[in-house]
Amino acid sequence: MKYLITIVGPTAIGKTALSIALAQHFKCEIVSCDSRQFFKEMTIGTAVPSQEELNSAKHHFIQNKSIFENYTVGDYEKEALEKLEELYQNNDFAILIGGSGLYVDAVLKGFDEFPEIDPKVRVEVNLNYEKYGIEYLQEQLKTLDPDYYQKITEENPQTLQNPQRMMRFTEVCIGAQKPYSSFLNQKKNNRNFIPVLIGLDAKREVIYNRINQRVDIMMNMGLLEEAKTLYPNKELNALQTVGYRELFSYFDGEFTLAFAIEEIKKNTRRFSKRQLTWFKRNENTKWFDYALDRKQIIDYIEDQIK
Repeated sequence: MKYLITIVGPTAIGKTALSIALAQHFKCEIVSCDSRQFFKEMTIGTAVPSQEELNSAKHHFIQNKSIFENYTVGDYEKEALEKLEELYQNNDFAILIGGSGLYVDAVLKGFDEFPEIDPKVRVEVNLNYEKYGIEYLQEQLKTLDPDYYQKITEENPQTLQNPQRMMRFTEVCIGAQKPYSSFLNQKKNNRNFIPVLIGLDAKREVIYNRINQRVDIMMNMGLLEEAKTLYPNKELNALQTVGYRELFSYFDGEFTLAFAIEEIKKNTRRFSKRQLTWFKRNENTKWFDYALDRKQIIDYIEDQIK
């Protein structure tokens, strides 16, 4: 039996330190699924593990891509599963760690498959949205996929106000001439491992204080200079992220430096809140306080794999 020990939680909670401790205990390697740490040009602002940490356990998917490459979550899913297949040749354990919920889900569950949609449909839906507003999209979904519309209304009503999501639902309904919901949960993504999910958490004020301290440390380490080297490429998708965006606004003269730093802290705190919301949806995750003795976490994992 193969096991994927998966560590999730908000940024700055201590996932890296725990992953190394577990990798050393189970004598296995670490697969990162932090989408910000894939890029070799971004080090300080993405809190890439230190050289000492990287030397303490074998890591994969750390600074293995360039910001100039188009790298999707689908690409990552394929490469990560191939790497795990390789690791399981010699070991029954591997560690998956990261704060990018979509990337964690890609490895653990995979995605639903949708048909190719004619680009003309996409253009038409977009034009109608610009002309008639979000109400047009809501009416389309209500008419073309009433069950899914009802489900969203009851479970996640804010989605009805999200134009990107609503345009996607509408274009699939129109382009495929089938309800969007008919494509959900159809594909069985078989995995050759059993996930053991560990979540790290803390009181909100503790998380926020750790985030604020981390941003100060990053600035002292040279985040401003790192952002300056990336500034000429600020439009790249990989750089549309907290910690760089705010400093680009400082370089543009929109923010003072002090305000940019406070914005990084504020936006990182908001990001951590979204991370927790995402990860807490999975009821199979066992949550531990970030300061708990690691032996208790190891004991829990060993109980799960007996």
